[in-house]
Amino acid sequence: MEDQQHKPNNPRTVCCIGDIHGHITKLHNLWSNLQAQINPPDFQSALIIFLGDYCDRGNNTPAVLNFLISLPSKYPQQTHVFLAGNHDFAFAGFVGALPAPADGSEFCETWSEYEANEEREGWYKEKEYERMHVQARRWAGKMSGFDPVKKIEYKGSIYDAGPTFQAYGVPHGSPDLIKAVPAEHKKFLADMVWVHEEDDVCIETREGIKHCKLIAVHAGLEKKRGVEEQLTYLRARDTRIPKVEALSGRKNVWDLPEDVAESSTIVVSGHHGKLHIEGRRLIIDEGGGLEHNPVAAVVLPSMTIVRDTDQPKK
Repeated sequence: MEDQQHKPNNPRTVCCIGDIHGHITKLHNLWSNLQAQINPPDFQSALIIFLGDYCDRGNNTPAVLNFLISLPSKYPQQTHVFLAGNHDFAFAGFVGALPAPADGSEFCETWSEYEANEEREGWYKEKEYERMHVQARRWAGKMSGFDPVKKIEYKGSIYDAGPTFQAYGVPHGSPDLIKAVPAEHKKFLADMVWVHEEDDVCIETREGIKHCKLIAVHAGLEKKRGVEEQLTYLRARDTRIPKVEALSGRKNVWDLPEDVAESSTIVVSGHHGKLHIEGRRLIIDEGGGLEHNPVAAVVLPSMTIVRDTDQPKK
């Protein structure tokens, strides 16, 4: 009966929330603003899709994970989706929460493609490194100096993981983090999905309400690669892959894939440090994990942007 009440006169509310990166106060404020701006019954029954990157850069990754873990019990009528971002993928790999490759291969087999960068990026090479995915070793590595992309100093590693180590009370790059991260956080990291699909999501257009398929994935889908091929490995969470482009790519995942460009498919992502809405390609990462930027969400079907910095309506 609940599904029926959202069709077609009252489409279900969908909130897609951009990268949080350890900023718990911003997350609290954004959630309060969503609650204030959405009709209460619609909010209580909404589909909430978190687009990934819960850790690093900000100072309170543990509190962010606690908040996310608490949502299903606090809002039992909502549906919550927790996508893996590239930062979360690497964090999970370090603490042993990545699913093992289905073919029985070892994570060390992912190293070779990027070994030329090992010294420059200061890959982690302490306790249990032999069993880690390449991205986990990069995440816990040691990198200093100026990041030309973000235009800030590196925070410990190529992933800016230093604040995450500190938030759990251990020095950056210490193997003690593996024990310091509680079991419920490891379970959250282990359970993250790499892609979420919805067959019938509504958006408001100039021509009225339009029904679309929605694909949510942290960075996007590769433009030049078949969508079904990509969805197959994303659904399976294929950890044999050294770099998952749909979680980590940049220019190659910015646009809609060629084989859905003429369909009614929406692709929504975070990751890129920008807020970009162009047709059916939605990129919701206004914050980029930087202190001075807002964390944003898009609410469907209205396509309303809600930020943690929004002022309460008088």
